[in-house]
Amino acid sequence: MLLGCIADDFTGATDLANTLVRQGMRTVLLLGVPAEGQAVDADAVVVALKSRTIPAGEAVDQSLAALRWLRDNGAHQFFFKYCSTFDSTDDGNIGPVTEALLDVLGKDFTIACPAFPTTGRTIYLGHLFVGDLLLSDSSMRNHPLTPMTDSNLAHVLGRQTQGRIGLVAHRTVSHGAAAIAQEFDRLHGDGCVAAIVDAIDDGDLMAIGHAAADLKLVTGGSGVAMGLPDNFRRAGLLTRAGAADALDPVDGLEAVIAGSCSAATIGQVAEMGGVHPMFRVDPAALAAGEDVAGAALDWATAKLAKGPVLIYSTDQPDAVVAVQGKLGREEAGALVEDAMAKIARGLADAGVRKLVVAGGETSGAVVQALGVTALRIGPEIDPGVPWTQSLGDPPIALALKSGNFGAPDFFVKALRMLP
Repeated sequence: MLLGCIADDFTGATDLANTLVRQGMRTVLLLGVPAEGQAVDADAVVVALKSRTIPAGEAVDQSLAALRWLRDNGAHQFFFKYCSTFDSTDDGNIGPVTEALLDVLGKDFTIACPAFPTTGRTIYLGHLFVGDLLLSDSSMRNHPLTPMTDSNLAHVLGRQTQGRIGLVAHRTVSHGAAAIAQEFDRLHGDGCVAAIVDAIDDGDLMAIGHAAADLKLVTGGSGVAMGLPDNFRRAGLLTRAGAADALDPVDGLEAVIAGSCSAATIGQVAEMGGVHPMFRVDPAALAAGEDVAGAALDWATAKLAKGPVLIYSTDQPDAVVAVQGKLGREEAGALVEDAMAKIARGLADAGVRKLVVAGGETSGAVVQALGVTALRIGPEIDPGVPWTQSLGDPPIALALKSGNFGAPDFFVKALRMLP
């Protein structure tokens, strides 16, 4: 293992793993901290946690457990992956986890670069943009769990950490890896614990990754990992031949489960609903004790043989807020996740072997319900979202999509890709 990665949610983990595969690293995704002694044959390993919105102390404990396993299994460098929209409240979890990882590694400086220009996430003068909008003016301002109301990442991270936060501005980034690395050294010498790094295109990300060759810990979105494989290649450590994204064929029925309420997923649900049957999971009905999961499975079982089906809880933001107001935010989320987990198990029992899941929390609940503990990373569907294949018997093809990612036809396109 060359690169050991820790991701704070499941879809973010597949996003990162997809980036590494596209840069030629055979990558395995582990769902949760693996057991001591578990062996993995891969150039890069991504440990996927479900720690983005849990209390900061718990996120730190889980992340350190993952770090210990990765370090014990020989990783040369470490990467902490979080969302490209920097989802984190002022109480954490990005800052506390970063500081804890640095402390255990015996280091006192890293970078923070969540930019992902391919999906419209760019950083300029330390401010995060989503498309043409500042983060604070985007739909993320009203995110139900991590509302992002400040676009200045140095301010956001500074409220979560004890140390100073610096900035590597684009005027430096534009001069390439050597200039960026020199600025890392300067900021480190000035006492900064982390530096926000501007990036407006993939060329910037490659240069930043190259400049990070000597950092023991790198943090950010998946984009900044683009340049890391080249560092190992230049050092003569990455020499494996053959396609990094090859997967074995999987036979079986097809389905989509959508739990995200992001704008992108809302559009994808509408698009698929125009060509395939769909069933809505109603949180209010769940709260009333109705067997919504059972009804969804009865409905799906009668239709699966004719083609893919969509089961969703996706709704407009005002409707989500209304439900949370009645049930409580955590209660509403737990009800839906539990139902989706039961539905996923039932679909697998009915012969579904090709499953698309939308939403980080939903993806985590689904893979745990299916008993999946490791995934081989395959070809990319849309930027940041690959097909994966579970390691075990029977194998299941899974596309685990962050709520914000994917084109409007993502669900239909993803299923069309598989033989």
